[in-house]
Amino acid sequence: MDGEQAAERADLPGRVSPRLRLPAFGVLDWIRVGLLAAGIGCVVTGLLPAREAGENLGRIAPLLLFLAAIIVLAKLTKEAQVFDLIATRVAILGRGNYATLFLLCVAFASLVTIFLNLDTTAVLLTPVMLALAQTARIAALPLAMTTVWLANTASLLLPVSNLTNLLAADRIDLGPTAFAARMWAAQIAAIAVTMVFLWVCYWRRGRRGVSRYEPPAPVAVKDPLLLWPAAVACLGFIVAILAGVEIHWASAAAALIVVAFFAWRGRERLRLDLVPWQLLIFVTGLFLVVPTLSRHGLAEAMIALIGTEGNVAGEYRAAAAGAGLANLINNLPAYTAGEAAIPPANGDQLVALLIGTNVGSLVTPWASLATLLWFESCAIYGVRVPLRRFMLTGAALALCALALTVAVLPLTA
Repeated sequence: MDGEQAAERADLPGRVSPRLRLPAFGVLDWIRVGLLAAGIGCVVTGLLPAREAGENLGRIAPLLLFLAAIIVLAKLTKEAQVFDLIATRVAILGRGNYATLFLLCVAFASLVTIFLNLDTTAVLLTPVMLALAQTARIAALPLAMTTVWLANTASLLLPVSNLTNLLAADRIDLGPTAFAARMWAAQIAAIAVTMVFLWVCYWRRGRRGVSRYEPPAPVAVKDPLLLWPAAVACLGFIVAILAGVEIHWASAAAALIVVAFFAWRGRERLRLDLVPWQLLIFVTGLFLVVPTLSRHGLAEAMIALIGTEGNVAGEYRAAAAGAGLANLINNLPAYTAGEAAIPPANGDQLVALLIGTNVGSLVTPWASLATLLWFESCAIYGVRVPLRRFMLTGAALALCALALTVAVLPLTA
């Protein structure tokens, strides 16, 4: 047995041991603050004209409201035990059979990503699944890989699924239903390929190490007057965005409803750290720094890298460039820089770039913000992720998923 397999065996039942205290201000927090400071410096020094900076911030203001509201909604929904109840029910429905559990976990993680954003899957669903692994004595790594891979590859269908989707939907002027009509084939293809890789690389008997698991006991609901309003608010948010309500207003309304119930039933859990300030300053800084770089040579470099061809070759080139840059610098700046280089008429090439930055960001730990947050959750729960295997399996999945998802784009052109 090699070292990697030994690490996997160590990840079997009993391995998850939460250590719930994190440093108040970590390295990633300093990076986020530094990015914002650099962006402000670009405006102050005139490298980015104040008018252009204002236009960029005006463009992302609804995104920031949505991001803050959806994370608050998701965190309070978790506090209300909605995720715990569903995850435990999933494990009970599996009846000890890993194949059934696999299909249910894929469906659960995919739906959370599609309707509640990939960061919700990475930040909030991952701890729930890891805690479930301890309770049901299930190998933790397969569950963890399910959440991180599907957080990225299941984030194509709706604008709310990913911040890059929101930017793309705004650029090509598509509402939620029209966006879903354009992306459904690519989304199905991405999830299908991810399922194959998850089973072969992490879920099959030779990898997980045991044949069956013990279904957990049902969750004891602490306060139904928090659980049910939170569940209804999430469903209401989904219905609202599908009905055409602007996502920032729909998410804000849903979050306010849940906050009101917590103010009534659980005021002590309404803390300032519910607001994702780290994400907000990261996105704000990004939309000041990247436009500055584009004005000073990045735009020309991106045009040379992506090209301007609107044919199939141009789509694959854009997808490959998006995936490569995402794994080098992170998918959000990769998409932002790539978007500026693609002609407005090349809508299909823009969609291919979006696919590359979403589905292709599986190789490096910093390729997407969701993956960074996922690594933090795994560290908190003591789950060791073999980095070499993470990167090799992620690269193989990214290549296959990109090839198939771009190939099916003509089905919804």
